[in-house]
Amino acid sequence: MNIIFLTMSRINGISRRGIYSDLMRRFVSEGHHVYIVTPRERSLKLPTGVTEADGATILGVRTLNLQKTSVIEKGIGQVLVEGQFKAAIKKHFKGVQFDLILYSTPPITFPKVISYLKRTNPQAKTYLLLKDIFPQNAVDLGMMSKTGVKGILYRWFRRKEKKLYALSDHIGCMSPANVKYVLEHNPGVGPEKVEVAPNSVELREYAPVDKDAVRKKYNLPQDKPIFIYGGNLGKPQGIPFLIKCLDANGDRTDCHFLVIGTGTELPKLKTWFEEKKPSAVTVMNGLPREEYEELARSCDVGLIFLDHRFTIPNYPSRLLPYLENKMPILAVTDPNCDTGSIAEANGYGRWCESNSVEAFTKAVDKMLSSDLKAMGEKGCRFLLDNYLIEHTYKAIIKHV
Repeated sequence: MNIIFLTMSRINGISRRGIYSDLMRRFVSEGHHVYIVTPRERSLKLPTGVTEADGATILGVRTLNLQKTSVIEKGIGQVLVEGQFKAAIKKHFKGVQFDLILYSTPPITFPKVISYLKRTNPQAKTYLLLKDIFPQNAVDLGMMSKTGVKGILYRWFRRKEKKLYALSDHIGCMSPANVKYVLEHNPGVGPEKVEVAPNSVELREYAPVDKDAVRKKYNLPQDKPIFIYGGNLGKPQGIPFLIKCLDANGDRTDCHFLVIGTGTELPKLKTWFEEKKPSAVTVMNGLPREEYEELARSCDVGLIFLDHRFTIPNYPSRLLPYLENKMPILAVTDPNCDTGSIAEANGYGRWCESNSVEAFTKAVDKMLSSDLKAMGEKGCRFLLDNYLIEHTYKAIIKHV
């Protein structure tokens, strides 16, 4: 089959690990022809063009800067990208007949592209990988409003969202709570078209890690459990609350907290860290993937934080490397997120709401009194049974 995948992620090839590259590799390994459409931001100074890499055909579309830029450029870029993708596909993939049209959110501003592809490929199935429920998530964080001037922007995006759902033959959600939310808030979407198609990974063999050597390299304690938070440090993660939790537990002697990553909220975290100098906390900038994975495998518990204001059920992909490396998790989230409840139900983690420092401290105490190794084994087993790339691949391919 010919498969076209539209994404806002930067993809130059599919050999590296990632929820999308792993999935595309699986399609290629099954003998399908994969065409990927991905942005080439103007900062790269590259024109729109097609390359072949790792068995896939990749169309890089020149766009404005969409990440790490001003709010104005990012906003204009998001509006323009739909037309840019459509024009590039018409020019470079003319005559290619697609059997599956696959696309992910963000963004939700692709209805015209999907309509064009569906019109020129009437036999094709359309499948949405729903990774981001927008614009409601922006409303939850106060970035957008349903009323006033900001309400105009909200209603425009909401119409785009509804149109995208209507154009999709099938919608793959990250978790059961996501499925429930989509159906409850979109009466026009039939339950037969919504299903769980989870974030997933392709397992790889890792060389054994000398934990003591790795911890020594980064000046981390070797004689106590380390709770690691790794990844994006932005507004969705509720960094001000994370700081409160670390502040209250910053001088513990029975464990250590490691926060490593990048994002818009990292300066706040570093300012606090430099002022308080907590003995039980280490804050680091993000590392290259291989170095980060080695460091993560030298820790004991994976932390997940989400802002308590969320009314949409996020399901963070950072969960996957924790489970893969047999690390139990402590999920500190809003009550609508089911990451923590699934972890508790299957014995590989604990959950508390992200609005109580006292609850967080108690959850840490419970983790330290638990059999972390046994919990980690359960988490890895749950991943093997539910979150391998074959589970997502089968969820999609059965419809084609």
